[in-house]
Amino acid sequence: MGNWHAFNAPTIEGIHVVAVHDIDPQRLADGKAMGFKAYENRKEFLSDPEIDLVIISVPNYLHMPFAIEALEAGKNVLVEKPVSLNVNEFDEIWDAAKRTGKLFTVHHNRRWDRDYLVMRRTLEGGMIGKVYSVDSRAYGTNGKMYGWRMKPEFGGGMVYDWGVHLIDQFTAMYATKKISSVYAQTRSIINPDVEDMFKIELVFAEGPSVHIEVGTFALRKLPRFFAIGDLGSLSINDMMGEDGGITLLKERMEEMGRVIVNTPYGPTRTMAPQPDECFIDLTLPKIEEDWTGFYKNLVDVMNGKGELMVTPESVRRTMLVVDAVFESARTNRVVDLNI
Repeated sequence: MGNWHAFNAPTIEGIHVVAVHDIDPQRLADGKAMGFKAYENRKEFLSDPEIDLVIISVPNYLHMPFAIEALEAGKNVLVEKPVSLNVNEFDEIWDAAKRTGKLFTVHHNRRWDRDYLVMRRTLEGGMIGKVYSVDSRAYGTNGKMYGWRMKPEFGGGMVYDWGVHLIDQFTAMYATKKISSVYAQTRSIINPDVEDMFKIELVFAEGPSVHIEVGTFALRKLPRFFAIGDLGSLSINDMMGEDGGITLLKERMEEMGRVIVNTPYGPTRTMAPQPDECFIDLTLPKIEEDWTGFYKNLVDVMNGKGELMVTPESVRRTMLVVDAVFESARTNRVVDLNI
């Protein structure tokens, strides 16, 4: 992710990468080859007057101490996700930001993912009516996790890796709706020391049940997003938000259910397949936004021309859910939140 920021952040007008810090000599050599100042000593790095924003991209267990150190050195701070290992660590960073008066945000760039924005526009636009259920899934086929991400002491595991992102998408989307409860199950299928598969149910008061699934080893795919409303359904099958569609009814169910249909499994009306002419199929809306929106917002905020979108308040709510996920998985119980 350090390389991601180094290559991609400067594509946005107003961002210039000036220096890197690492303990790996090869990384420092790579940084110099890219034209950056390279610091082996972190205090010297944080004393560089050219630097006004520090991007922290290190193993998860180091996010809190490094963020506090950078804030206290007078730098604005962008922390990679997860911002911390729990909400108590988050509060320590936020306290340091308040104390120093510096900007503090988190790289929740997946609020700008196209598949998510297509789903959000469809649901918020009322295209499938009142929404009762939303499924969000991210499955890989490789199975194996690598490096520090397979070590629990470093903050490894898929809840911190992908789970934080997918949870954050819905805490942002339903920012005005309280989360009433969380239930979660975690599994270790290929990687014995950390969870490499999990399922989460978030129940929003006066809102839908959101089901989040992530796994590293699934050889057949379900839709990336699937949503059910009282007027129709939404399916998004890929992460670009291009494959899928919206299906609506032409007429109400009571008008369609008068005929009993005999299936190989017996007669039914409720579950009988309806002919294609009963449905209206719509294409997915087109979205032009992408991940650069995160950086653009950051530039606007630092230039005093905009309001921060990934606020500490919103990230704290996400971390409260993450804490509840681990508690629920540990106790096999529903965790009441009301947040």
